[in-house]
Amino acid sequence: MKTDTKVLKLVRRPPTAERSTKSAAAETESVVAQPVKEAPPPAVSNTALKPGLRTGPKPALPQSNLQARPSRKQLLEMYRTMYLSRRLDDKEIQLKGQNKIFFQISGAGHEAVLVAAGTVLKPGYDWFYPYYRDRALCLQLGMTPYEQLLAAVGSAEDPNSHGRQMPSHWGNKKLNIVSQSSPTGTQLLQAVGCAEAGYRIQLIPELKNRIKNFHDDEVVYVSLGDGTSSEGEFWEALNTACNLKLPVLFLVEDNGYAISVPVEVQTAGGDISKIVENFPNLYLQRCDGTDPIQSLETMQRAAKYCRERKGPAFVHAKVIRPYSHSLSDDEKLYRPDEERAGDADRDPVKRFGAFLIDEGLIDQAGLQEIKDEIDREISEATDRALASSQPSPDTVTQYVFSPDVDPTSKDFDTEAEADAQLSGNAGTMVDLINRCLQTELARDPTIVIFGEDVADVSREQFLGTVKGKGGVFKVTANLQRKFGSARVFNSPLAEAGIVGRAIGMATRGLKPVVEIQFFDYIWPAMHQIRNELALLRWRSGNEWKAPVVIRVPVGGYLKGGAVYHSQSGVSTFTQIPGLRVIYPSNALDANGLLRTSIRCDDPVLFLEHKHLYRQAYNKSQYPPDDFMIPFGKAKVVREGKDLSIITYGALVQRSLVAARQAEQEGISVEIIDLRSLVPYDWNAIAATVKKTNRVIVAHEDSLSFGYGAEIAARIADELFEHLDAPVRRVCALDTFVAYAPQLEDAILPQVADVVKAIAALHSY
Repeated sequence: MKTDTKVLKLVRRPPTAERSTKSAAAETESVVAQPVKEAPPPAVSNTALKPGLRTGPKPALPQSNLQARPSRKQLLEMYRTMYLSRRLDDKEIQLKGQNKIFFQISGAGHEAVLVAAGTVLKPGYDWFYPYYRDRALCLQLGMTPYEQLLAAVGSAEDPNSHGRQMPSHWGNKKLNIVSQSSPTGTQLLQAVGCAEAGYRIQLIPELKNRIKNFHDDEVVYVSLGDGTSSEGEFWEALNTACNLKLPVLFLVEDNGYAISVPVEVQTAGGDISKIVENFPNLYLQRCDGTDPIQSLETMQRAAKYCRERKGPAFVHAKVIRPYSHSLSDDEKLYRPDEERAGDADRDPVKRFGAFLIDEGLIDQAGLQEIKDEIDREISEATDRALASSQPSPDTVTQYVFSPDVDPTSKDFDTEAEADAQLSGNAGTMVDLINRCLQTELARDPTIVIFGEDVADVSREQFLGTVKGKGGVFKVTANLQRKFGSARVFNSPLAEAGIVGRAIGMATRGLKPVVEIQFFDYIWPAMHQIRNELALLRWRSGNEWKAPVVIRVPVGGYLKGGAVYHSQSGVSTFTQIPGLRVIYPSNALDANGLLRTSIRCDDPVLFLEHKHLYRQAYNKSQYPPDDFMIPFGKAKVVREGKDLSIITYGALVQRSLVAARQAEQEGISVEIIDLRSLVPYDWNAIAATVKKTNRVIVAHEDSLSFGYGAEIAARIADELFEHLDAPVRRVCALDTFVAYAPQLEDAILPQVADVVKAIAALHSY
């Protein structure tokens, strides 16, 4: 029987059922490939399974629309990958039981739809943001069993993370599989950003031949479990993908459970695809994800829609989870036997093998030969993986920051020449930040700027008739007008979306400089900052990076800023490895440090104190367009000999005023402006302590657990013999900033507080 030109339907039969008398040819005729037509408007097939028991007859297949009919060879290859994926899961489970690996989480039951996705999409051409169930996808794309087992044993040779992440956290540079992490849903926004990078590359003429590995019809694949659809970042990602018509293929692998929580508890109505049906530009499809033929048809339609740039596609695939969530979970504690048996009846590997035999594509002996070959391959790969080298302990701090670009080096230091080259009228911090952004946008076409309200006007037709917004503090004024809406644009009010999209863009070679409108509202983006942005380079062993700059207005002293416009919790961010934290106190420093932030190769949190934006005392003329200040270089803003104040931000000026008052009492105070908090200038701190032997650490953050505690502790630890008095701190009270001015004055450190600390320490 010739089968290479047929499209075959996988039919689930009860074990005792006799084969239908309908011939294979007639059975196939109803689903034979039709000529490819333009993708229809967003629509859904009629194959959704209800939550609960996975029993009863399988839904009927939709009319076939395969772009290419799967040959016997292709069908057998699909089976081979599905079986290989399952047996790798089994091998890892065995190795965990033998204490030879340390964690296991399987992709069992998801194999069919994943192999279909890997068949339709192109490794090294399309882009992939899989989640931890996607073992079969990665195998189909070209990852080897040996490479997956290297991850399981935590090998230094593991291409996914070089032993730094759990197994099944996929990443492969040559295949365009971007390093994935454990938090559920964070990959969605990054996938949208990855697709958006392609969208913007098409809009920016200077980038057409500059960005590598870009294709006009590329697709960005991102997958998730049904539980992840409860995350807010899922909705942010879907919103932007639909709004910009981005070629993102969302695959929901719905196995009915998020660990022990069933889908009807996770999702209103128990069906996520019904909830998203009305998203504009979204091509929605449902399929039985345990059926490889139906899955292949569905994924082909979805990929075609994306490649034609009609918008994103959303595939809701009903799959099973025959094993527990992970080896740390026991599903027997919450799933009844009859439900688990229902899943077993729909096992895609067993059903597909039986189908191949029923259709005469292979006999039992041939199928067993494939299984035996795979088992030998896995056994050999396991032996090699177990013998592979383990990471050396002395590598643990490698790739926290870029090994290639050092922003603390002399390459970033043009400060000495700047004074002689300043020109023009003195500008505020706002003016000099804006100038820096202008010159950098003109220098580097990969830079894009976005955030809430940063554009002059989103409705471009009004650019000629309105003055324009340009940020709530006017820091980005006229940038859109000068450089266009492809490079300077507004985002939805979604902080996680801003940072997550920026990460995706940065992996493609763009340089996002994004704004979080107020520090007080940065917290929705914390997942993206702490678990993604700062860790991407380290967790991938330097395979991937995201040198994003996040500009954030920060701080109080506003007279009316109150609780939610005056926060200064910098210590939350300075303790995150992999994140540079910069905090200028004046206009000139802001210009030079921002330029270094943009040109360095690490993620940077650039803090701009709102109270300092337009102060006359910190104005400066404009420096040259290449003016840079290196990170980790403090500045002595006042020489003194009796005691030192180590400070930053708004406390620099308050300390200067206090020092002048103290000078009238005969006390000489030296003031060090750190400027850079990560890294900080320990040499400058040590030098001033050795010079004056008395030190105050002053900052706007709260006293307890604040940034100054680290500085004070290190001084006490390493410079104790140079101290003539205890290290003192001048900080905010351990409370929140209030609205009433007299309360704000009592909460935040004032000049009088610094003066009092100077007098007390001098007389100790």
